[in-house]
Amino acid sequence: MTQTTEAAAAHRDPRPARSPRIHRAWFVAAVTFVTIVGAAAFRSLPGLLIDPLHAEFGWSRGTIGAAVSVNLALYGLTAPFAAALMDRFGIRRVVAVALTVIALGSGLTVWMTAAWQLMLCWGLLVGLGSGSMALAFAATVTNRWFTARRGLVTGILTAASASGQLIFLPLLSWTVETYDWRPAAVTVALAALAVVPFVWLLLRDHPADVGLKPYGATESVPKPPPVTGAARRTVGVLRSAVRTGSFWLLAGTFAICGASTNGLIQTHFVPAAHDHGLPVTAAASLLAVIGVFDVAGTIASGWFTDRFEPRRLLAVYYALRGLSLLFLPMLLGPSVHPPMIFFIVFYGLDWVATVPPTLALCREQYGEDSAIVFGWVLASHQVGAALVAYLGGVARDVFGSYDMVWYASGALCAAAALMALVIRRRPVQAAPALAV
Repeated sequence: MTQTTEAAAAHRDPRPARSPRIHRAWFVAAVTFVTIVGAAAFRSLPGLLIDPLHAEFGWSRGTIGAAVSVNLALYGLTAPFAAALMDRFGIRRVVAVALTVIALGSGLTVWMTAAWQLMLCWGLLVGLGSGSMALAFAATVTNRWFTARRGLVTGILTAASASGQLIFLPLLSWTVETYDWRPAAVTVALAALAVVPFVWLLLRDHPADVGLKPYGATESVPKPPPVTGAARRTVGVLRSAVRTGSFWLLAGTFAICGASTNGLIQTHFVPAAHDHGLPVTAAASLLAVIGVFDVAGTIASGWFTDRFEPRRLLAVYYALRGLSLLFLPMLLGPSVHPPMIFFIVFYGLDWVATVPPTLALCREQYGEDSAIVFGWVLASHQVGAALVAYLGGVARDVFGSYDMVWYASGALCAAAALMALVIRRRPVQAAPALAV
């Protein structure tokens, strides 16, 4: 072959530089998935601790519920600022510090002797740490590392929370029932610490940090400089959104959503079932099954939201949820039977089915500010959960059972269904965000 022919062949077959077989973005997504799975352990444990702490220390269920409520409230109120923290200090630093704070809070509970220590450790420390790894973590990773497959990655990371609940709930409940609540708290602390090395070694703030393009991108994306005004904008968007009626209706319905899921079922279902003679491990396993159907319900709800009016979907979801809660006191008993399994499957499908239509309404109503507005609506979700986590424990102390809590929550869901229907259908333009 002549030099001319060889040159022509080389010209016809220009081979680009060999790229890694698996893009670094997938390793980042895997670390994010594992982190969120671990975070599910932090949210799974409180409902398992109510009876053991009541038996050992004599604390009322209202007092224990108050610590859980602080945890849930801080989880929600920290979430709108989590993205700002990551923009300012970087994803890796924020998540590593958050995991360490969670491990510290959970580990210190082993030596607590007073209720205020439970408030400090599980309420304040674990609440702040888990709030820093809320939905903003998954959203930030997806937006920075992926141009293609964003929907798939978002769905996988959303499912991570339910997967973590499925893994940790039976394990932690068995640990509490077989040994004590302290080994369960230590398990949560060790799970948090175990993830820190993976976060520090494999997670990077931006593809540009390792000289890569985002997955699916055709051009390199420069790393943005640290943002110092993001928190101010977050508060400014809230100040403008609260002037619209739609915000209060969205926040109100989502507060009831949190009250009837995280605050009620996730916190009080296990002790309520145990009141009726059902073993703790069996009750926790039922709660874990809710997490399985939670994934299917969320995907289906997203499909429905693309095809039906979001307000009507929300009304149907809340109405059916409220109706199921009214029947729950009749289903609780010393064994698992078909009607209870039906309730678990149905409630799992409805658990976070409200998220896609709520997010669609935020996008419709608030445009470019919709993500921040949804962050504040999510905060209302956790505030509602916090209130019911506390009030549910108080009601159990006062009435001797949870029946009144189920009925009141069913009535709240009916109110949420009506609120969803009166959200303005015509898009509104939020006032410009004000500087703080």
